[in-house]
Amino acid sequence: MSDLAEPHTLLFAHAAFKFLHVLLFVYWLGGDAGVFYSSGFVVNPKLTKDQRLTAFKIFVNLDMLPRYCLALMLTVGGILAEFVGYQHETWMLWGLIALGPVWVWVVHTIHVKEGTEFGKTLATIDKRFRVFMIFAIIASVIYHWNTGLLKPYPWMAAKLLIFAFLIFCGFMIRVKIPPFIEGFRTLASSGATPESDQKMIAGMSACRPYVLAIWAGVAISAFLGIWKPGA
Repeated sequence: MSDLAEPHTLLFAHAAFKFLHVLLFVYWLGGDAGVFYSSGFVVNPKLTKDQRLTAFKIFVNLDMLPRYCLALMLTVGGILAEFVGYQHETWMLWGLIALGPVWVWVVHTIHVKEGTEFGKTLATIDKRFRVFMIFAIIASVIYHWNTGLLKPYPWMAAKLLIFAFLIFCGFMIRVKIPPFIEGFRTLASSGATPESDQKMIAGMSACRPYVLAIWAGVAISAFLGIWKPGA
């Protein structure tokens, strides 16, 4: 009986993590679509100040869903890789398992501690960590491909490179968003002006290509996970 229990337990765990992986894709894309839609109300000069401030609250809080999903994706994906046969080194597996919860905590704390010194310090650390992760993932894929460990899983290598690209797009959104933030501060404090509205629109327009690239990247990554070319 115990011999049968272990395979059933593994099958259940595999199914549970696959389900969680699907949920992360769904809430990442769905949440991002909601953020994109609500941002249109924030920059709409035809709406009242209160309407735009309400839209901004929806925009900011809804934006946390994609952030959480990104932070958890490597952990869930890394565990799923073990189920399909890819063997991580022990230290790497435990690092992946710890990464998701810690990164979610960082993202959440930055949100709730915004404006405080601790929040600013944590945001700086997070920004530098994301830059590090972009290069670390690319370097890891190159190394494990050249050593042959990833060659049986070309679809997995592609998904990792796409994930690095998604982090890059998110980083670029942070680089391009300041005009929007500056314009919004004017709206929230003294009320909108033509100049503040233009800054908000310009900031959002500069971010749009990276938002669309994230949508495409997430969708392609999901398709590769289903198709598994080269498996």
